[in-house]
Amino acid sequence: MEATPGPGEAGGSSCRLEFAVQMNCQECVDAVQASLQGATGLRVLDIRLDSQSVLVETSMSAGKVKGLLESTGRRVVLKGMGSTAPQNLGAAVAMMSGPSLVQGVVRFLQVSPEKCLIEGTIDGLEPGLHGLHVHEFGDVTNSCDSCGDHFNPNGERHGGPQDAHRHLGDLGNVLAGSDGRADFRMEDSQLKVWDIIGRSLVVDSGEDDLGHGGHPLSEVCGNSGERLACGIIARSAGLFENPKQICTCDGVTLWEEQEKPVAGPGRRVLGQPAPHL
Repeated sequence: MEATPGPGEAGGSSCRLEFAVQMNCQECVDAVQASLQGATGLRVLDIRLDSQSVLVETSMSAGKVKGLLESTGRRVVLKGMGSTAPQNLGAAVAMMSGPSLVQGVVRFLQVSPEKCLIEGTIDGLEPGLHGLHVHEFGDVTNSCDSCGDHFNPNGERHGGPQDAHRHLGDLGNVLAGSDGRADFRMEDSQLKVWDIIGRSLVVDSGEDDLGHGGHPLSEVCGNSGERLACGIIARSAGLFENPKQICTCDGVTLWEEQEKPVAGPGRRVLGQPAPHL
């Protein structure tokens, strides 16, 4: 697994991102174009006023590109994510939450048959390193405790993402800053999107020792502490596969939905930290 130069910075494999951007005039289009101009690792492929859409090819994180677009003062929604390959190799997303205030969104994109791109934002963490793993079951009926063990179809011992012998679900650590946010983009040569849809993603309270800590749990789960938040890994829209303008479950527009909580009873209270969507 390879990390980018820093949280949200350009680097690594490129992918294509499709955004809905609230635009109603040519000046809006010009402002959006200007916000992306000169960004390292980003190429604008298309901006359409009639469909209020922006298509880019980039090695930046989706959250970073979304931030550039939002700097124009317009509402922005990520609608699709795809590889630069001609065929769609698969994309997935996990909306993470739990009994704590930790919540986040993590996306998976198969950019080639050999490489999976993983990027996301998790809020509400204690500053420092936190273990991140794909677990075997997509079961959150008992919060994160019902997600099962790490996804390990080959019966390997626990390890780090760069180890030849590891659980397939071993994604290593993500780093939360002083604001409690972990913003990350990484690549993995063993994980495949088609193997993890329907399973779960879990972030832990402590650092994963990658199997080298000498603790009885080191070769089992990396001794990374309790499970803070989790989410079922579901298939997500590829490029041009999400035509939604009104949410069928709430009856609100795409833009109104962006101001609503991600999930849960009553959905999120405005003002709480919201993950990048």
